[in-house]
Amino acid sequence: MQPIVPLAENYPHGERIAPHCHNRAQLIHALSGVITVNSSQGCWVVPPGRGVWVPAAVEHDLKMAGQVRMRTLFVASDARPDLPLTCRVVDIPPLLRQLIISAMLIPADYPPGGRDERVMQLILDEIRVLPILALHVPLPVDPQLAALCQALRDDPASPWSLQRAAAHSGLNARTLTRAFQRETGLSFIQWLRRLRLLASLDALAAGHSILNVALDLGYDSPSAFSAMFRRTLGVSPSAYFGKTPAYGQPDAD
Repeated sequence: MQPIVPLAENYPHGERIAPHCHNRAQLIHALSGVITVNSSQGCWVVPPGRGVWVPAAVEHDLKMAGQVRMRTLFVASDARPDLPLTCRVVDIPPLLRQLIISAMLIPADYPPGGRDERVMQLILDEIRVLPILALHVPLPVDPQLAALCQALRDDPASPWSLQRAAAHSGLNARTLTRAFQRETGLSFIQWLRRLRLLASLDALAAGHSILNVALDLGYDSPSAFSAMFRRTLGVSPSAYFGKTPAYGQPDAD
């Protein structure tokens, strides 16, 4: 069996893939649209032009926002000794993007020693050094905190404060702060801000306006939302979704 098996799939807005797992790791790349990956450890949101690494045997489900063109590489766990062992959203540099597109055109029975094998081996080299993006909402194990996080995910626009969250959990604010940091690695405010950012990526990909997304997520104005977006991702929402990578060739459908 080859170390990499490529797969090209397209999905309409709102499509969901039920919980499942694979005996190979996956690098899932979004050419367009936004893909949300959920597992018991957290939620990873993949904007256009980025990717998510899912190790073998990790149960996960997928949700699509916008018209999703998804390109997946199924990678044998022993293809390299130092492949990532945890889920992560990653940047996809231009070189790897072109390699992924090329891989979609390579037959499964490619012969050893030729260009096709070298493309696949270079992909494996690139996977090992991919930059990790902070587009992950970790989920706590503690039942009280897990219930709180589910309430936050169900209603991210509500004016949640530390005091309100503590009351919801039956804890005092200091205990909640310490527990949240211990279980997620983030403060409560950092976690909530990241949750709202990822929810905004999903809504923007679905075609909602910046104004509506900002107000729906509880921001006082579009400018306040855009400032948060720019501070986290380095560009404005309109620029982020307006950038279409120049792939240099048609992708395999």
